[in-house]
Amino acid sequence: MQQSELADLKPKHFSWEVSDRIATIRLTRPERKNPLTFESYAELRDTFRALPYCSDIDVVVFASQGGNFCSGGDVHEIIGPLTKMNMKDLLAFTRMTGDLVKAMIHCTKPVIAAVDGICVGAGAIIAMASDLRIATPEAKCAFLFARVGLAGCDMGACAMLPRIIGQGRAAELLYTGRSMSAAEGERWGFWNSLHDAADLDAEARKLAARIAAGPNFAHGITKTQLNQEWNMSLDQAIEAEAQAQAICMQTEDFTRAYNAFVAKETPVFKGN
Repeated sequence: MQQSELADLKPKHFSWEVSDRIATIRLTRPERKNPLTFESYAELRDTFRALPYCSDIDVVVFASQGGNFCSGGDVHEIIGPLTKMNMKDLLAFTRMTGDLVKAMIHCTKPVIAAVDGICVGAGAIIAMASDLRIATPEAKCAFLFARVGLAGCDMGACAMLPRIIGQGRAAELLYTGRSMSAAEGERWGFWNSLHDAADLDAEARKLAARIAAGPNFAHGITKTQLNQEWNMSLDQAIEAEAQAQAICMQTEDFTRAYNAFVAKETPVFKGN
């Protein structure tokens, strides 16, 4: 399949900037703490679905805007209409939101969430579905579905959150819908690190640049294995990794690393 380029993408429902092969996404309704709408859900899903076939982006940063990350589904534009839908339409919606998570998982590019302020509901799910998460001390993350009369099992939360912070901690957050403080999130392993708000974007970009400078074809393999091996026995995982590593050993980046080591130089990876 011919690869495409997404640097010039012009989405309608979020901002999209690409520099040095790093794409930065921001929701663009800061006056409402960046809620999601039916349209933004679908456009985000379609964008992440396009990334595996994209040749000009190696890392994605999902950043905050106006001091907040995402306040979840818009009360007036999503929650209200949902109360009037029939089961068929409701299921179409919940499958669509789950498709966003699946698209993030299968996009083959490392995704970094850079979270400031409010990160709740579907916003918390987007952070959860990212590969790496950094935040400010002011970040407030809540899987608040129980507080609006819904189950905590939304968009993969019951499968993914326990893997990140443990079963008991995940159960508490999903049953109570309470906010997880930034300090708790870092201590529990949800946040990889905390940074002052003024430094958050720079730290996210520094992390993204470090990853983008690596062997990006191999990074895609790592992302795939991290997600698929939860469903494998240990024997299956070891065999899958043997096959994956053999594939990576055929890349030019593997040869570049060897030649650089012999020459006592730093390898320059090109993602092939």
